[in-house]
Amino acid sequence: MVKEAILRCSIEIQDHMGSAYQIRDQHAAYYFTFQVVGWADVFSRQIYRDIIIESLKYCQTEKDMVLYAYVIMTNHVHLIVASKTGDLSGLVRDFKKYTSKKILAAVHENKSESRREWLEMIFRYHAKFNKRAGAMQLWTHENRAIEMNGNEMWDSRLAYIHQNPVRAGWVEEPDEYLYSSAKNYSGKKGLIAVEMI
Repeated sequence: MVKEAILRCSIEIQDHMGSAYQIRDQHAAYYFTFQVVGWADVFSRQIYRDIIIESLKYCQTEKDMVLYAYVIMTNHVHLIVASKTGDLSGLVRDFKKYTSKKILAAVHENKSESRREWLEMIFRYHAKFNKRAGAMQLWTHENRAIEMNGNEMWDSRLAYIHQNPVRAGWVEEPDEYLYSSAKNYSGKKGLIAVEMI
């Protein structure tokens, strides 16, 4: 059943590849993929994953984010979120802007970051092709926003999100991965509270 849900999710993603992934309903829940430019493995370091977690917590308390599910992989983040105030576009924009600023600064200031020059070279290279990025760019412009419609969509997205670390070979079971809402959905305490579906 889990494999079928993941396969359905992969097919749905491919079906949406030609679309603009626009947020059409500001009040609806959406599945997002935020990808690091150049697929750089920024989040292989805990310090940068923790910035994402703290930012999600802030958005829950201060920006009226409803967080249903998440996973932080090495070079991308999957989320299912909604906005209580009906400004999902603004919420996503602010989240990406803030996390970009914090992570770029953390990479630059982290004296023990052995990959600093390499990462900053990637961030600078991709910023050259985006007029709004400034000197460096962390996230790609695309959000891959897909509206959550119906139980089958919810089931397939949750399975896809939570199985990411399993497919990567990091853990045997989804709830063994710390930076995911799989713990919450298995009845354990996760790093951050989520709205259970």
